[in-house]
Amino acid sequence: MVIDRQVVYALLLTVSLAGCASKAMLKSDAAPEPKPDQALLVFMRSSALGGAVQASVFDVSAGNEKLVGIVSTGTKVGYYLPPGTHTFMVVSEAADFMRATVEPGKICYAVVTPRMGMWKARFSLRPVRRSELGGSEFAEWDSGTGFVINSEQSHAWAAQNAGDIAAKRAAYWPQWLGKSVEDRAMQTLNAEDCR
Repeated sequence: MVIDRQVVYALLLTVSLAGCASKAMLKSDAAPEPKPDQALLVFMRSSALGGAVQASVFDVSAGNEKLVGIVSTGTKVGYYLPPGTHTFMVVSEAADFMRATVEPGKICYAVVTPRMGMWKARFSLRPVRRSELGGSEFAEWDSGTGFVINSEQSHAWAAQNAGDIAAKRAAYWPQWLGKSVEDRAMQTLNAEDCR
């Protein structure tokens, strides 16, 4: 198998940039509180699998890629959004998606789940179901993660990598649409899952 040097360079650059991104988020002094006119969606990552690789989460509902945050092991990001249906994308070596239907004043949760890819960890977004919110596993996820917020550096990273992020969205969105109805339902957060 012949490997193109430019491909290897691009992959190494991506890994390098992902490593830099881990320093771009700032610890939050307080947990975000629900707002009466918006939903709060919390993306959390407790698994150490692929810990050296950061997972970048974007809101792609409006047709562009808006940075939600960069989620590393042991962190979580809160994101306010208006009621309705939204689409989110998680990016690393590849991209994957999650839909979410939310209502105002509610808190919803999604777990950034790693899996091994060809060169580094890949990620998916898994909705946390209402039935899980009172369980011990969710309690561990929640207590084992701390809130972080975006910084100038995280926004600069997203702007510098906008072309690569958009290309991954274009490449992987058709794959997500091609999943079975059941598989897409597993990656869809429903309003009744929130509290």
